[in-house]
Amino acid sequence: MRLYLAVAVLMLAFVAYTEAQEATVEERFNQFGEQVKEFTSNTAEQAKAALEKFNNHESVQKMKNWFQQKYDELQAQFA
Repeated sequence: MRLYLAVAVLMLAFVAYTEAQEATVEERFNQFGEQVKEFTSNTAEQAKAALEKFNNHESVQKMKNWFQQKYDELQAQFA
């Protein structure tokens, strides 16, 4: 009788231990998901800021205006 009781207690302890481990694994996956989400949003914000800074640069604006002017001239010649 004592053997059955000891085995039952050991099984309950094992189940409790594995359930506790599963919870930490689940938490780790959730934390990893949050970290990936935060990393991608930060990267997107940085890329957007860099692109806006590039587009607002004076030499880029001059180049865009020059290309637009040449395009308009070519369009006028063929029209």
